[in-house]
Amino acid sequence: MATRSEEDIRAAQTAWEEKTAGARERKESFGTDSIEGISRAYSPENVSDLDFLNDVGFPGEYPFTRGVQPTMYRGRLWSMRQYAGFGTPTESNERFRYLLEQGQTGLSVAFDLPTQLGYDSDDSHSLGEVGKVGVAIDSLRDMELMFEDIPLDKVSTSMTINAPAALLVAMYVAVGEKQGHEPAALTGTAQNDVLKEYIARGTYIYPPGPSLRLAADLVGYCAREMPRFNSISISGYHMRDAGSTAAQEIAFTFANAIAYGEAFVERGVDADSWGPRVSWIFNTHNNFLEEVAKYRALRRMWAKIMKERFGAQDPRSWMLRTHTQTGGSTLTAQQPQNNIVRAAYQAMAAVLGGVQSLALSCYDEALGIPTDEAQRVALRTQQILAHETGVADTVDPLAGSYFVEWMTNNLEEKAWQYLRQIEDLGGAVTAIENGVIQKEIAQASYDMAQSIENGDQVVVGVNSFTDGNEDQSLQVFRVDNRVVAEQHQSLERVRAERSAEDVNNTLEALRGAARGDGDLMEPILGAVRAYATTGEISGALRDVFGEYTPPVEV
Repeated sequence: MATRSEEDIRAAQTAWEEKTAGARERKESFGTDSIEGISRAYSPENVSDLDFLNDVGFPGEYPFTRGVQPTMYRGRLWSMRQYAGFGTPTESNERFRYLLEQGQTGLSVAFDLPTQLGYDSDDSHSLGEVGKVGVAIDSLRDMELMFEDIPLDKVSTSMTINAPAALLVAMYVAVGEKQGHEPAALTGTAQNDVLKEYIARGTYIYPPGPSLRLAADLVGYCAREMPRFNSISISGYHMRDAGSTAAQEIAFTFANAIAYGEAFVERGVDADSWGPRVSWIFNTHNNFLEEVAKYRALRRMWAKIMKERFGAQDPRSWMLRTHTQTGGSTLTAQQPQNNIVRAAYQAMAAVLGGVQSLALSCYDEALGIPTDEAQRVALRTQQILAHETGVADTVDPLAGSYFVEWMTNNLEEKAWQYLRQIEDLGGAVTAIENGVIQKEIAQASYDMAQSIENGDQVVVGVNSFTDGNEDQSLQVFRVDNRVVAEQHQSLERVRAERSAEDVNNTLEALRGAARGDGDLMEPILGAVRAYATTGEISGALRDVFGEYTPPVEV
């Protein structure tokens, strides 16, 4: 059969559009947060400028649009994680062992706010927050308890920690040593992405300059000593949860990544030393096909950035390997069981997009820390997706879809536009210090809230399809108030049993290193091994670096 020419297809599409111009549609226009004017149908005409070999290509080959491995899930399924951690280290240890027994293949640790902000549990700043949104880690002793009977050479651990990331990784290294494992045997990830804290979360400690230094020193240490450990997981997740669009999530994440890359190079860590160990975390929202396209665009853009901007030669440096968490901000307290469905669709979009690791937000997370039942449902959802749906049997199955390829191209172009604007301002750090990125996200968040409020955006069970029972009761997990007393007692024991002289000496050595421009990881490790506390180590760095104050108008 003869192949129709581009002119024939264009003429046929024009004729069809004219013939169906008056057909009924549900609303005047369709679009996503990032892209307006989605057409009724797509054809080769919409992707006529697509160069298959250069823009799409094959899995496992540059620019990795279709995935970073040639066989993807046919060779190995994605890592199935659940984000966990609460109360005391002992309670978190029990939850971790339960999840491993249920078939989970990696651990993902949540830390409480005092730990994230570098305070001890008995600090006045910690009042009311100890163990609430994650586990409290006050010293190496707490880290030992959290991983008791969990062999660190056999389990991959992801730690969602940023401003004090170097400190928590040092504790993890020290626990590994006590178990008899060299740092090189440890696998896992530290988020270590403090720039997005100034943009979206607020758990920063020091100004951006010293924070970048700490992040770079951790990356350098891992490149030398922990080659199997991902020393930075650059996050778009939190910016998306704060209200950014998909295109903004791509662009602002890459703007931060470029700032980190430049800092690493300045500290003497070349691109092919850190490139293969950079990992990512992104946020999968409800617009199914946009999310699939987003991951394809992310891989293509990062490959170009690493190859063309940083001059990386190792193909592993060009690969964007990412964890994803389903959208926390999409969860609703009303009709919370609907969140099971949301998370399942979001998870499928992430898998069709080709992610390497996945965790589902649990259906009761809008109400509190997930219960065991909710954690189990989230994990079973992944297992059903992997073993019963067939989506893991072929690589990038939506490649060639006119709409998906068009969407991939459009998201990429919009993200490049944002990146160019940030570059014109002087880069991510300057844009953050001036509040520019924060303002963009705040406006996008406001626009979304308005669209929900006026009914343009339907949220099932919230502004549509309500039945009067939206506030149905669920068993909600609550952290026992005894956690505070237990943590205070544990801290007192650690302080009583350790060598005060060793602690003081190691903290003074850390201050001295911070005043200079040398590497900070070794003095941090020294303080950790002496059982200096989270607050003491962070406080020593505060003495030198000071604390960050955000711009007045954001």
